[in-house]
Amino acid sequence: MSSTDPQQLPTEEELAGMSREELVRLGGKLDGVEVVEYPDPWPVKGTRAEKRAERLVALWFLLAAVGGLAFAGVFLFWPSAYTAPDTDGYFLYSLYTPLLGATLGLSVISVGLGTLLYTKKFIPHEIAVQQRHEGASSELDKATLLAHLADSGTRNGIARRSLIKRTAGLGAGAMGLGVGVFALGGLVRDPWAQTDSPNSLWHTGWKSDNGERVFLRRATGDPEEVVLVKPSDLDAGGMETVFPFRESEREDHEALSKALKRSDNPVMIIRLRPEDAAKVVKHQGQEDFNYGDYYAYTKICSHLGCPTSLYEQRTNRILCPCHQSQFNALEYAKPIFGPATRKLAQLPIAVDEESGYLYARSDFIEPVGPAFWERKS
Repeated sequence: MSSTDPQQLPTEEELAGMSREELVRLGGKLDGVEVVEYPDPWPVKGTRAEKRAERLVALWFLLAAVGGLAFAGVFLFWPSAYTAPDTDGYFLYSLYTPLLGATLGLSVISVGLGTLLYTKKFIPHEIAVQQRHEGASSELDKATLLAHLADSGTRNGIARRSLIKRTAGLGAGAMGLGVGVFALGGLVRDPWAQTDSPNSLWHTGWKSDNGERVFLRRATGDPEEVVLVKPSDLDAGGMETVFPFRESEREDHEALSKALKRSDNPVMIIRLRPEDAAKVVKHQGQEDFNYGDYYAYTKICSHLGCPTSLYEQRTNRILCPCHQSQFNALEYAKPIFGPATRKLAQLPIAVDEESGYLYARSDFIEPVGPAFWERKS
């Protein structure tokens, strides 16, 4: 029978009256399919071996559910606020990231292994030969295809394996819940709530408390060591990563460590060459944010928050290695290439008259990193 010969095709009434097996045979003939072998993996139903295989598949799906629910629980309730080493609660804090990876990994791997085992143990391993054809599928082809799919479901026994169906749904649902919590967790926080708080999305660690000056500090690898930055420390064309420091925190181990770890704290201080500094175009309202040839920009990319950790002295471009966004340091860190669409936030800086160290005159006046979802820029 050929699908191109309308004389041999069944009418709509005949098609509606066909059984599923008849539709399966018809679909095979229409598509030029010859089933060479279609063995039943369990010709004798209800054997102990079949039950063991079913329980093994269900076990993996159950583990997927446990892993997914555990991931959601860890993400939502495990202590995640930074805790300094050698202090109470540090051990639990240090387990936060490993537990996220372990629980989500368990869920994903278990769903995959359960699916693979089910395919291996219960799906008939047919051998078929099909001739290729061109053109869109007709209504007849669609009907026979649905019959083939339904027939496959019946032959692999999924309809009568309620244990596997329930655990597969539970495992996939729990994994989806965990992934959903992870994806949407960052959107739960309202950026407009408590905007004056130093921990709000509108502020960074550069926000001054009670008028205390916030100096630019090097990261030496030792959180206890405080090394501040003077203008003479940078050569023309040089760049260095700095972090906030307050004199009141000098003996506070937790505060010193937290300043180096807070995600929106890293700032790059760039000293332009004199001939380049003469070409600078400043952003409106930020004309006095620099100190001479020194310009400070956040290291948090305005695309997806990666660290813009590369500075090309010859072209004065700031580079993000994640998605190749490029920003022009001579034009208020304006994006000139790549997916980023917003400039890097600029930190206003000056030099302390008494000590000669660079300090931040205020916090950033614009959001750091990717924009909030309700912002247009």
